[in-house]
Amino acid sequence: MAFANSEFKLFSAGSGFFGNPSSEAPLRPPPPPVEVLASEVSSTVKCLLEPVNLDGLTLLKGRVSTEEVLGVPDSDLVAGVYEGGLKLWEGSLDLVKAIRSEIHKGELSFRGKKVLELGCGHGLPGIFACLEGAAAVHFQDFNAEVLRCLTIPNANANLSQTSQSTASKDTTLIVETEVKYFAGDWSQVHQCLPHVYSDGKDADSSLRQNPVYDYDIILMAETIYAISAQQSLYELIKKCVKRPGGVTYMAAKKHYFGVGGGTRQFLSMVKKDGVMDATLVAEVADGSSNVREVWKLSMKSDSKS
Repeated sequence: MAFANSEFKLFSAGSGFFGNPSSEAPLRPPPPPVEVLASEVSSTVKCLLEPVNLDGLTLLKGRVSTEEVLGVPDSDLVAGVYEGGLKLWEGSLDLVKAIRSEIHKGELSFRGKKVLELGCGHGLPGIFACLEGAAAVHFQDFNAEVLRCLTIPNANANLSQTSQSTASKDTTLIVETEVKYFAGDWSQVHQCLPHVYSDGKDADSSLRQNPVYDYDIILMAETIYAISAQQSLYELIKKCVKRPGGVTYMAAKKHYFGVGGGTRQFLSMVKKDGVMDATLVAEVADGSSNVREVWKLSMKSDSKS
């Protein structure tokens, strides 16, 4: 599992390479959104744990077999079936480093905050938020199998080693953090997230208890690779982020060759919408892949959208 590998191995839900619409079978409908309980952790798939060092902060990353979990051999994405959650992408590491730097500079605090990690996979940014004293951290991934076989065991392994955590010098007990897991497509997963705005017109609001508009911090890494999914992701962010004061930290590549997405295209959509400001937090140009960036998005104070 090489961090420097910036190329996607893309396959359609049928056969052949993703990207040829004329030969593709129609994508199957996404599975319905659902909360995956921590007790549903897989007992049959072995998750091997390895340390990863992030400038002095050591976290654990799990390794599982894509074929064993999903029956998909040697692929990073399978359109409409598997969205890359079993691989640890570079942007996840970039995001942890960036938000850690923001904390050290006094620009960010997780203490007592409600946090949502979208497209979580291993969940390292959300795990870091737990270690920094977040009140609630909710992990979302497209695939319930990713949550059961990777995210939950990876979170359990990291959070059980609090005595070894170097997230910050004043880290306190994290057992009070509310940790939950949700599977579903970005266009639908708001139906089961606990902290999503509802104006009473949402037919699915009955699925949530006391829906409110208050994820203080949204974290996401490598989520904007596909142009076709960017609008639903952006709309989900606007449904979830707290107003005023909520922020979204996004780690991604400038361009995802072969799939069309990237920060420039996504930020162009954000600018055109006109309700969020975007600030560059970090840029990574280490020669191992194309340029990677971390951006902070925040709602404009006069926004009513």
